[in-house]
Amino acid sequence: MNGIRQMIFSDWNFMRIVRLIIGIFIGANAMMTHDTLLGLISGIFLFQALTNTGCCCAGSCSLPVSKNNKQEQTEKRFEEIKKD
Repeated sequence: MNGIRQMIFSDWNFMRIVRLIIGIFIGANAMMTHDTLLGLISGIFLFQALTNTGCCCAGSCSLPVSKNNKQEQTEKRFEEIKKD
């Protein structure tokens, strides 16, 4: 139970807030118009916002975690090509 609570209340970013706002807006419209399809779409947006998932649940759409690997900068050599 603590893991679910931590997942919902941590790591909020801009896109997660946008998904929540869109889900609430579509959900309110679905209730006013008694539209089931809009209610399902609202549920998808709200689920994505609460669980911090994107378009794919497998995580293949997310960016990889950046690592601070300091790579040595090597000197690049260029070869001049002369045209005849």
